[in-house]
Amino acid sequence: MSEYLYLPDNGDGTYQNPVIFCDYSDPDCICVDGVYYMTASTFNYVPGLPILVSRDLINWKLVNYALKNIPVARFAAPCHAHGVWAPAIRHHDGMFYIYYGQPDEGIYMVRTADPLGEWDEPVLVLPGKGLIDPCPFWDDDGRAWVIHGYAKSRIGFKSWLGIFPMTADGKRAIGDDRLLFDGTADHPTIEGPKVHKRDGWYYIFAPAGGVATGWQTVLRSRELHGPYEDRVVLKQGSSDTNGPHQGAWIETPHGEHWFMHFQSRGLYGRITHLQPMRWGEDGWPYIGQADENPVDAADVPAGDDAAQAALKANAADCGIPVDVWEKPISPDCERTGEIGSDDFTGPMGLQWQFMGNWRGDFYDCGEGRLRLYARELPCGGTKLWECPQTCTQKIAAPAFCATTTVDVSGLKPGEQAGVGLVGGQYAYAALRRTADGLSLVYVVSEGKEHTEQVTDEIVGLPEAPVTFRMMLLPTGYDQAVMTLEYAVDGVFRQVGQPFAPARHTWVGARVALFAMPLDGGADKGGYADFGAVTVEPVETL
Repeated sequence: MSEYLYLPDNGDGTYQNPVIFCDYSDPDCICVDGVYYMTASTFNYVPGLPILVSRDLINWKLVNYALKNIPVARFAAPCHAHGVWAPAIRHHDGMFYIYYGQPDEGIYMVRTADPLGEWDEPVLVLPGKGLIDPCPFWDDDGRAWVIHGYAKSRIGFKSWLGIFPMTADGKRAIGDDRLLFDGTADHPTIEGPKVHKRDGWYYIFAPAGGVATGWQTVLRSRELHGPYEDRVVLKQGSSDTNGPHQGAWIETPHGEHWFMHFQSRGLYGRITHLQPMRWGEDGWPYIGQADENPVDAADVPAGDDAAQAALKANAADCGIPVDVWEKPISPDCERTGEIGSDDFTGPMGLQWQFMGNWRGDFYDCGEGRLRLYARELPCGGTKLWECPQTCTQKIAAPAFCATTTVDVSGLKPGEQAGVGLVGGQYAYAALRRTADGLSLVYVVSEGKEHTEQVTDEIVGLPEAPVTFRMMLLPTGYDQAVMTLEYAVDGVFRQVGQPFAPARHTWVGARVALFAMPLDGGADKGGYADFGAVTVEPVETL
């Protein structure tokens, strides 16, 4: 069986969408010397700003992260849905730059000469609440700019794009932020701008209409500061790909043009698609394929504002996403995809991210085991939701089976360790050590406060490693059910009830390994050892 959880390359010169069935939200991509580099949002999960590489835009490999931790003290605890939003990656004067917004702090930048090596510490280019989705642009005259969006939740308005000048080295804003484009009427919630210059025109690729029901807009002008013409260039139409949202125009070394974007798929998060693109003689981009079954206005309810907005964007020459298409012209590449398994014989695999800023004393890895220490939670936290040392990986296949063995002989009384699935709500199975001995509990969270409830408990477990098996099976296009089983004698038994995971705001559900104190009190010095994690795709009808 392949180690890869999902393969988009059909092996016959074609590919299937999505090209990455994994929660790489708000992807951006560039091509430098024939290599494609991609990054994405990571919110509160660290390390952040993943670096993926490809030679053909289809077969991707996660190779690095540009951000070790979020340089703000409050991220020592999990600040869910905050943190790193919508980055843009660019290459300028021999340096790789990534700009990203933190909605409560401002616009940051990291850079390096080697994207596979160390990245510089983040620089706060422009402080301010509500400044998000930045994209840098160095013009032909040497002046540098950042175009960005606004988060209504922080600044009180949205549906505008803004612009400000910065120093040529990209480190500091040197002028006022000003409004650039008003999308309120025709492109509500316009955001995620990506700026380019072609044949004397300034182009801004930007999604609008909302993540689940929106479309892709392109603006153009002869002047950077506008005014801008606008056109819808990609919509869902009769396809199954809702959104389609926020991404990157890429020109290949062979002169082809492609567009990468995400699709929101509920618990799976925001998965990555690739669309063919061409430039028309009129100077506008055309993305995807023609819609053979366009929406009829008579079929759209008058009171459905989202559907009416999508219909408004349903231009006759606007493309819709493709499912299967010919691959880009490229060198022969190994078929690759996301990896979930980790034998822990060396450093922890790149698929793992912590739920809050990590410290070196959170874990040890090697010799076939991952040791997680039950460190005290910040601010006296008591719930998994508040546990920064929770070690997570994204769902990377529609259906999967994951197994690991947990040895809690190192746990102290008042500590627990286990496995779970964390999303908008979560469920987990944990081995708890108390003064009365060892028990196995199944816990689910409820409500906005993520109140934890024990719904199943097995007492009197023997002092022996326990093997856990997690199964996720889809029940719909963006829905699934997770079950957890345990074994102490080689026979698996279900613990708890089936759990229906969901996304949390902009983040998909994640597999989680953890060790933590039960009461949020002082660090008791205990730990748990996790054996090799095996994650395998499951075929479904």
